[in-house]
Amino acid sequence: MSKIILDCDLMRFRDSGLYHYCLNLGNYVNRIFVQEGREPMKFYVPPQEANAFGNPKNVIVEKKMHRFFKPFLLNCKIWHAPFQTGRILPKSSSIKVLLTIHDLNALHEGKPKKEQQESLARTQALIDRSDAIVCISEFTKSDVLKNCHVVNKPVYVVHNGTHSVGRPWLSSTSYRPRRPFLFSMGYVNRKKNFDVLVPLLIDSDFELIIAGRLDEPDYVERMKKHARKLSVGDKLHILGPVSEEEKAWYFKNCKAFVLPSLAEGFGAPVVEAMQFGKPLFLSDKTSLPEIGSDAAFYFHDFRPENMKKVLKKGLKKYKQNGMAAKIIQRGREFDWNQKAKEYVAIYKSLM
Repeated sequence: MSKIILDCDLMRFRDSGLYHYCLNLGNYVNRIFVQEGREPMKFYVPPQEANAFGNPKNVIVEKKMHRFFKPFLLNCKIWHAPFQTGRILPKSSSIKVLLTIHDLNALHEGKPKKEQQESLARTQALIDRSDAIVCISEFTKSDVLKNCHVVNKPVYVVHNGTHSVGRPWLSSTSYRPRRPFLFSMGYVNRKKNFDVLVPLLIDSDFELIIAGRLDEPDYVERMKKHARKLSVGDKLHILGPVSEEEKAWYFKNCKAFVLPSLAEGFGAPVVEAMQFGKPLFLSDKTSLPEIGSDAAFYFHDFRPENMKKVLKKGLKKYKQNGMAAKIIQRGREFDWNQKAKEYVAIYKSLM
């Protein structure tokens, strides 16, 4: 059995950033291990993703019997739990655990105090079992150090890399906008704060296209109702999940990418958007200023008149200063080759 195993249980959510996080981390780390002549990492995956990593010898498929017996842990030296709600943690103290924490978003979403405490308790239990911790942003690290007890465990920051989005293409069934459009994406829920974008459509030539899993149907309906009330219902298009090719087309052809999210541990869609050099308009909350840096424009509050000013000024500055190259260069800093090397160094420190 492999000495290092990556828990890819959350790859069962194909439309999530965690799917691509596990896929890219695993593939890039194993490229390094092959180059070094090392034993490859193995991947604990849900049945539907048995072929995700290509070589079946590197895959351990989840089975019901694993609730009682986990033969794949024989000779395992490092178990990498890639999210702060990991289901399986080895009980044996001889197996080192590396925990990646993406966020403590429950603290920033306006949730009831009880839910915040329960979420923190789950994360703390994983920290207690871990031997080292990776946070995907400096913001997440500061959140962890402020709200959790890490004692003397090493805490690293490794930004996520980003995968190449691919060839832009719309099929005959894809939504094709009829006007210049703003684009956003992510799970459509209250945390993403998409509803504050709707007033931007008043007295403008823009459509708003939002792609991503419809996580909270009542929130989606509320947005549509709000748009109809403002007489911009025909300009709001909430598509649900889209293909990689469709996503690339919307990135390439949008007037701007907008993400007014209230809580992000990293902000993967922002880095994906950077590949296309389009202007970025983000909230100034949690990790987003760290990721966008000076290659993005920021909403400091969500009053419609202020957001419109930020959008207007930002689009003008983007055009006058030729910012596309700067945005693309910022995106290149989030390279999976480099991030995998950083993870490999951490694995070796635990061996």
